[in-house]
Amino acid sequence: MRGKVVLITGSSIGIGRYTAYEFARAGARLVITYHRDKEEGEVTKRRCLELGAEDAILLYLDLKDNGSIIGCVEEAVKRYGRIDILVNNAGVLAWKPLKEQSFEEIEDQVRVNLEGLIKITKVALPYVKEMIINIGSGAGKTGFSELTTYCATKFGVRGFTQALAEEESVKVYAVNPGMTATRMTGYQGVRPEKVAKIIFRVASGEIRRPSGSDVDVWEFV
Repeated sequence: MRGKVVLITGSSIGIGRYTAYEFARAGARLVITYHRDKEEGEVTKRRCLELGAEDAILLYLDLKDNGSIIGCVEEAVKRYGRIDILVNNAGVLAWKPLKEQSFEEIEDQVRVNLEGLIKITKVALPYVKEMIINIGSGAGKTGFSELTTYCATKFGVRGFTQALAEEESVKVYAVNPGMTATRMTGYQGVRPEKVAKIIFRVASGEIRRPSGSDVDVWEFV
């Protein structure tokens, strides 16, 4: 993994941050992205360098903005010339019944979790050399009350993963965490460090599945 270029969306906090740490320990070159949490992103970048990353950059990314998506990928490629592994981790959640979700909350979830994921994958695809890991969810395999829109987006991520694997030679996987202790869940559930280790094991080839497959985190932790 040493020297490989890894772009991780939503990597200033949570699962994305700890995934960056896993790749840093292996000597990767990291593209860390943030939306609102720039200071946390700086913390993540510094820690990655301390852990042994060959290099790390921090880029702003708004997955609801086409120009931001294109600019982020362009900056990454300008710096490193390629992307070996793309980890589509960024996501948002409105945890309430559908009848209580505003149009804005519905749009945010669809645009970040699914539309933005698809768009950044499209833009990055010409430069991706090895693998795309899409972070799905247990809520992308089973419907849950008060997670209607979120479930819809995560079911979509899995469908996108399977279809893209049919089109492209790079390996594509959906890694599906269950309840994980991040800001999104009020810090309830499995520690994000454990999820990050599964993501890294997929990226390194330790966990082997046919391209397009699901990797369900709860099978390993």
